[in-house]
Amino acid sequence: MFDRLYLPVLALAAIAAVALAAVAPQGYGDRSPAPFGSTPIQRTPAMQEKMHRADLAAQRQGARARSAVHDLQTQSLAPAQ
Repeated sequence: MFDRLYLPVLALAAIAAVALAAVAPQGYGDRSPAPFGSTPIQRTPAMQEKMHRADLAAQRQGARARSAVHDLQTQSLAPAQ
């Protein structure tokens, strides 16, 4: 008798969870439809500028690392006398 009540309620809960997952925000991706949606954090101008600065810093760090490796290789091939 308990299964006759429990299993249909469980099935409805599963269907409701799938329906909610179809419209609820999914992390930092595109905006979900109203009333669930809001502007994703990564799309705000402040975050865009922060990401751009971080990208430029990473590029500068990579260039410094490549330059250091190049200098070490040059020094090992032709040491200063």
